Amino acid sequence: MAFDLKRVLKVMLFASSGPLSVKDIQTAVSRFHEQATSLPLEDVPAEGAPEAPAELPAAVAATPVETAESAIATPEDDEFYRDVPTLITAAEIREAMEVISQEMQAAASETVLVEGPTGWRLATHPRFARWVRLLRNEPPPVRLSASSLETLAVVAYRQPVTRAEIEQIRGVSAEAGITKLLERELVYIVGRADLPGRPIQYGTTEAFLEFVGIKSLDELPASDVLSPRQIDAWLQTSANPRGAGDADMGLDETEEDQMSLPQGTEAAPVEAAPAEKPQGV
Repeated sequence: MAFDLKRVLKVMLFASSGPLSVKDIQTAVSRFHEQATSLPLEDVPAEGAPEAPAELPAAVAATPVETAESAIATPEDDEFYRDVPTLITAAEIREAMEVISQEMQAAASETVLVEGPTGWRLATHPRFARWVRLLRNEPPPVRLSASSLETLAVVAYRQPVTRAEIEQIRGVSAEAGITKLLERELVYIVGRADLPGRPIQYGTTEAFLEFVGIKSLDELPASDVLSPRQIDAWLQTSANPRGAGDADMGLDETEEDQMSLPQGTEAAPVEAAPAEKPQGV
């Protein structure tokens, strides 16, 4: 039986207590080869050392000595371990993980393979999540309100961002939303802005990436509305308001002013009415 990377990855995913990264897998392969080269091929007694007795007592010889691994080992295991490559590339690992994920989806498995920012992990399929909560006696998850989601979106696209900037963008208080997001560990305090008063700045956490199902912030969908350039323009406009023009009022700026005259046309002079003569003159 040749070395099967996919089967090995399944075992590692099952035994791992946290996300399994490419580095974790490559480290395990390196440890395998280090141990394989350090173990002696056969036990040879040192020169001058007393040799073991040729025959053991019958009671001892009749007692099988087996470890947990040797109890279920088969002759094919030796060939399996000899075929382990010295290096497994990240591309090979990702390809094998993709095959495992597709096989789970095709078989409608109770578990799914989830790739997060720090690696892969096995998770319960959402349709069976309720049974897990019943087993653990956990309450159902609380959904984020629309206000919290809006605040989270501003932090995700604008970070690092202060509470004043969030409130200026949304036009309402963001204190309750930020508090809720901090409790859910979706945002955290990045530091303080180099502004008067040194306001606190907020950013998203790795839990946020898992919450939205992406591996990095680069995978966020493009948004012209929440882009830094658009937000900067909003902030500048709100700080320096201007008077409303025709475009703001919904008027067509291409139409000529109805009160203006065509070019080349002079306005006719307005004749003054003759003044009335006083009586008796």
